[in-house]
Amino acid sequence: MTTRPSAVPLHCDQGGTGAPPLLLVHGWGGDAGEWAPHLAAWSRRHRVLAPDLRGHGRSPAPADGDYGPRDFAADLAALLHRLDTGPVVAVGHSMGGQAVTALAVEHPALVRAVVVLDPAYGADEAELARLPTEQEALRAEGAGWAVRFVRGAFGPHTPPGVRARHERLMAAMDPDVLARCRDGMYLAPDAFGARAAARAYLARRRCPVLGVYSNEAPADWERASLPHPYSRVEAWPGCGHYLHEDRREALVELVEEWTAGLGEPGATTSL
Repeated sequence: MTTRPSAVPLHCDQGGTGAPPLLLVHGWGGDAGEWAPHLAAWSRRHRVLAPDLRGHGRSPAPADGDYGPRDFAADLAALLHRLDTGPVVAVGHSMGGQAVTALAVEHPALVRAVVVLDPAYGADEAELARLPTEQEALRAEGAGWAVRFVRGAFGPHTPPGVRARHERLMAAMDPDVLARCRDGMYLAPDAFGARAAARAYLARRRCPVLGVYSNEAPADWERASLPHPYSRVEAWPGCGHYLHEDRREALVELVEEWTAGLGEPGATTSL
C-alpha cells in the first residue's frame, strides 16, 4: 500500500545494525526519549528506530493534519521507506499500540511482527461514555488536565524520574494536539479504540503479536483477538500504564526472547 499524502517527516533516534530491526513507538504525550534505555540495550543486537510521532517531541505538528492511528502509521511507513528499513518488529505503547497496529494492517509488507504494551484499544462502554466530558475538559483546561490524567497512569513502582519526565512532557504539549489524538483514537468515524471496532480491526492484523498488559482482564480480551499461532499475551499485575519503564529489564529480555523465535523473515509473519 502506498504512503498517505499526509505523511510528515519524523525525528528519529537510531542505533545498532542487526536484524530484525525494531521500531519503538511512544504513546500519547510521550516522545522517543522514553525508549533511550531500551534502544541502548536492543541496539547491541538489532537496528533500532525510535521516532517522535507527529505533534510530539521534535517532529512537526501539522495544523491542518489529522492525528489518528492511520495518520501515525502513514508517517511511520514514510520513515521506514526513507531509511530503507523493514520489515520491522514494531513495538508500541498505549497510543503507539494503535499506531503499530495500523502500520501492520495498512502497510503489512513493512511489519514482521507487532509488540503492543497496554495498547489504547478495547475501550469498554464506561470508558467511551466518559470521553466527551474528558475531551471538553481537556480543551477547556489545557495541558494541566492532561498532567492530572497522566498522574493516574503511574503505578506504585513507577520510578520518580519517569513520573517527573512524563509530567513535564505532558505539560509542554499542545492541548489541541492531545485532544485531536484522542479524537482519532476513539471518536473519529474510522476509530478502532472502542472494543467492537477494535475486534474487527485487529482481525486484519495477520502477523505475530506479543501483548503485554498491566491487568489481566484486557490481556484476556487481547488473547481472543490473535489469529496467529505464534502470538502471545502476558499480564504484569502491579505495573502502572508505563510498564515498559516500570520493568525495563524484564521487557528487554521478553522482547529479545520472543523476537528470537520468529525465525526467518516470512516463516512466521503470515498465516
